[in-house]
Amino acid sequence: MTDTLRQLVQEIEPLLIKYRRDFHKYPEAGWTEFRTAAKVTEKLLDLGYEVKFGANAVSQKDMLGVPSEDELKIHMERAIKQGAKPEIVKKMEGGLTGIIAELDCGEGPTVALRFDIDANDISEAKDEKHRPYQDGFSSENPGVMHACGHDGHVAMGLGMAQIITKIKDKLKGKVRLIFQPGEEGSRGASAMVAAGAVDGVDFILGAHIGFQAKKNGQLICSTGKFLATNKLDVTFTGIPAHAAAAPEEGRNALLAASCAALNMHAISRHSGGASRITVGMLNAGQGRNVIPPNALMKMETRGETTDINDYMYNSVQDIIAGAAKMYGVEFQTKIVGATKSGESSPEMKTKVKNIAQEMEVFTEIIDYVSFGATEDFSHFMTVVQENGGIGTYVMVGSQLAAGHHDFYFDFDESCLAPGVELMLKTVVDLIG
Repeated sequence: MTDTLRQLVQEIEPLLIKYRRDFHKYPEAGWTEFRTAAKVTEKLLDLGYEVKFGANAVSQKDMLGVPSEDELKIHMERAIKQGAKPEIVKKMEGGLTGIIAELDCGEGPTVALRFDIDANDISEAKDEKHRPYQDGFSSENPGVMHACGHDGHVAMGLGMAQIITKIKDKLKGKVRLIFQPGEEGSRGASAMVAAGAVDGVDFILGAHIGFQAKKNGQLICSTGKFLATNKLDVTFTGIPAHAAAAPEEGRNALLAASCAALNMHAISRHSGGASRITVGMLNAGQGRNVIPPNALMKMETRGETTDINDYMYNSVQDIIAGAAKMYGVEFQTKIVGATKSGESSPEMKTKVKNIAQEMEVFTEIIDYVSFGATEDFSHFMTVVQENGGIGTYVMVGSQLAAGHHDFYFDFDESCLAPGVELMLKTVVDLIG
């Protein structure tokens, strides 16, 4: 069976690269992945999967950080012009771009694999030292780029889907493939979980190209200390007034927001683990001689555990309310992203490690790393674990042209086939 799987993967390696380059050329940011999701849905239906998409895969009321209706329509139209089937795109109206595909291989456990599909709000480099530009597959969508390897993740997901159908009779259980929108900004997992993405899942596996595995042949078998997060947009609304003639008639939103920002960074650290606070943007005021009546703050909290993040978030809420009261202004907060903390299951790590040790391509196998950042997969994994299942998050090593979220980002595509082979062998180990 091992040799068969390796051969099946080798046969589709050119297809994996083709998929990757196609998705790289047409990147789409969170909740606008209409072309990507439509292409994936079309392929999965052709392969015979039971496919849920649109409102059946994403709970609209649980979506976070969704673009405006007008912006979504522009992206829907672009997706169709770039080759997406209109009838599929129509069912994803409103940004419902998640996909849950399942193949029933008989009685047995359910194995889920998550693949994120969104790109970054970054303009890709356009010069000859950048391989995607040189080889003609750099982004054609202004201001958007696959700078985190999710194009490779989608390609691996489709490769998995294709091979699983060929070994279906060797499996006893269900294989569920989750294609997640809005991973960047921690926006998509909660809406898919609410729609049932991990209901009944016994095992879950997530993977990332590169990140802390930056050399070919490396494999990280498990990851922990995913930081929980809340991402907020906060608006302060005051009253304008003439800055010289009647300043007492105004209510200064800029000062309220500044007071809040400074005091957020003074929140006491938590003894239970790492915590983070960042005010990333603060825009306020309307003119030099006008008491500022408006301020917009974009900020986030993070914590090594969900409880620590909740502590940070609750402290932030108190500070916002206090600053607003001090300066006599109104305020509103809107959560635009959130996810749980997470730790990979040791039992699942052991399974992955045993498989990797039998694959010659992995020359440096690492048991565990601390993530030290946020990844929406932790939300899926934690929910599975809370319901009695296990999971892990692996990193497949690849030489990188530049760091993640850099406009020169690119990875060595020779990592795609080993990534697929590892995931396939894990599925076979679990339900073969």
